[in-house]
Amino acid sequence: MDATVVLVGVVIGIGIFGFPPLVAQHAASDAIYIALWCAGGLVMLVGALCYAELGSAYPGAGGEYLYLTRAWGPRVGLMFAWARCTVIQTGAIAVVAYIYGDYAQRLMPLGAYGTAAHAAISVVALTALNMVGTRYSKRLQWAFTLLTLVALGAVLVASLTATGDTAAPAAAPSPLAGNPAGLMGMGMVFVLLTYGGWNEAAYLSGELRDPDRNMSRVLLIGTAIVTGAYVLTNLALLELFGLQGLRDTPALGADVMQTAAGPYAAALLSLTICATALSTINGTIITGARVYYALGRDVPRLHALAGWSARSETPVAALLVQGVITLLLVGLGAVSQNSVQTLVAYTAPVFWLFMLLVAASVWRLRQRDPDRSRPFRVPLYPLPPLLLGLTCAGLVYSSAVYAGAGALIGLAVLAAGIPMLRWLKPARMPD
Repeated sequence: MDATVVLVGVVIGIGIFGFPPLVAQHAASDAIYIALWCAGGLVMLVGALCYAELGSAYPGAGGEYLYLTRAWGPRVGLMFAWARCTVIQTGAIAVVAYIYGDYAQRLMPLGAYGTAAHAAISVVALTALNMVGTRYSKRLQWAFTLLTLVALGAVLVASLTATGDTAAPAAAPSPLAGNPAGLMGMGMVFVLLTYGGWNEAAYLSGELRDPDRNMSRVLLIGTAIVTGAYVLTNLALLELFGLQGLRDTPALGADVMQTAAGPYAAALLSLTICATALSTINGTIITGARVYYALGRDVPRLHALAGWSARSETPVAALLVQGVITLLLVGLGAVSQNSVQTLVAYTAPVFWLFMLLVAASVWRLRQRDPDRSRPFRVPLYPLPPLLLGLTCAGLVYSSAVYAGAGALIGLAVLAAGIPMLRWLKPARMPD
């Protein structure tokens, strides 16, 4: 249950308060809008099934690093570890830290660079908490995740109580210009950004009790909770605003609370979204440090990263290095015109490129390691990994073409790791 809470806390985060209007702008009708969210849940389920097979067959703290190394060799595994440490995980933490900073700045202004200051404080505080002990960060994760689900529940209640002047206008949505397939494709990009993070529980498989049985449970239960919450929340948003109203809503969370409870709910909204962001940051810090730990365990030159505190049950050195790199990216955001957009562009193409290789790893490992015990096997094989791979390929293209200069910076950082492959040659294959 702890791992399921981490998974739900990472996935259900800030995205649900920011991306629905962008999805609505690419949906021609209510039915298509809800279908996009259901399709996102289907992709998450397919991905979860693939991860359930990989996680149950290869339980360990390295997650995708372990799978990619076994499937494609140490060089690919090292490139992923480099990408995750410098681009994917640290960039994701910095993105959410900035979203947290935007709302925290409203509650407690800290000057011209207050958003960046709040973002940095959140990274430092939660990293320190995890270094003190996993049991404390797990308790905090439970609290933040439950508060996030309560916030989404409040949106559902608001849709049932919105009547009269507070009800959504009945105006029909305006027709959309452009190719319908292209519009739906872009809508799926935003939907899957909101579903992002469902793979994170794979990094906890080495610490699960009975991982052969529980890895699939964590991923499947987490998928059901997330998909149900998102579909119900978006049905509520349609009830409150209507599709056209949702398209025109610049600040979704604020408008929901204004509609349901009036202007005095603004401070409560900011507190709730701050807690939602902290939930995502904390869960991502927990899972992200496990890659640094696995890298230090397998690469002699990076052995210092494998330091594990028996007292606090955490990879202390890995948490510290992850925190430093994240703070550097927070600094990058501070000098950018649009911090969140720059950091999202920085991470997206690199993330989906390696996710494509993970999807192909399900097939590759069945070929290379046919005698390995697989307590959970992907049903309808090979359709789920094929579907996941095609989805990832489309997202690599979309994010590289449309994300802007930030995407090029992320790809350049990935390429910078290539000369390090010889120096960082691992001593052994991961367990």
